[in-house]
Amino acid sequence: MAEREKKNPESAALVPSAPNAGLVDENALFERVAAIIENRKNRAGALANREVTLMYWEVGRYVGSVLLDGERAAYGKQIVATLSQQLTERYGNSFERTKITRMIKFAKLFPEIEIVAALSQQLSWSHFQDILPLKTDDARMYYARDAAARKLGVRELRHQISRKTYERREIANMELAETSSVPFNVFRDPYLLDILGLKDNYLEADLEKAILAELEAFILEFGHGFTFAASQKRMIEDGDDFTLDLLFFHRLLKRFVAVELKLGKFKPRYKGKWNFICAG
Repeated sequence: MAEREKKNPESAALVPSAPNAGLVDENALFERVAAIIENRKNRAGALANREVTLMYWEVGRYVGSVLLDGERAAYGKQIVATLSQQLTERYGNSFERTKITRMIKFAKLFPEIEIVAALSQQLSWSHFQDILPLKTDDARMYYARDAAARKLGVRELRHQISRKTYERREIANMELAETSSVPFNVFRDPYLLDILGLKDNYLEADLEKAILAELEAFILEFGHGFTFAASQKRMIEDGDDFTLDLLFFHRLLKRFVAVELKLGKFKPRYKGKWNFICAG
């Protein structure tokens, strides 16, 4: 008996199963084929984006390390201008002088191709263009890795940069005691209320309402790993009722994070309530 042809499991997984014999659901057929097309288009787009970013890195690396090396740096601008004119005539405006200069800067600030290759799987060239003007290597790497890890779009990345997320995180780390059991980078600095649109004369109830309305943004300001658990959490002890304004859970620390909203200076009686909450 002839040996049966072995099926490639990977190929089989890529080909959708055919509909049963009989009438064909035309709408279902259209949706399935459209899903295949969209999936492949997205994957092709991601692959093309990665190759374009790596191409720009290679161009910048070559021009920066070979053509502008050593004594040639004195007339480097003229070399770039001439090269730009030649490339633009053949490949279009993507290789204008300012853009080649940006590619050179890209390769200089991100000198390791392995890191660029990994980041470019999630980040587009537009992401990198917004990251390049940042002042320090640490800041650039933070925003790049954060955007890649959370799959942030360009607009979301710009929002993080404009709100100085990295700088505020560093300030929060400095305020942690060296002996603290809380890891660095878990919390950001105290939440800025401007995103909530509150005026100077807001009340605690207004603050809580604004936080709940912008809950996703509030959690992102806290840092990574936080999930919302409850608001106005009722707690009973010896027949007395207590309410906790906001309760979060941190998946990495595996701890609840309680938030009690108060206006004005700290008062000694607040400590008693916190001791009760922590002991509960």
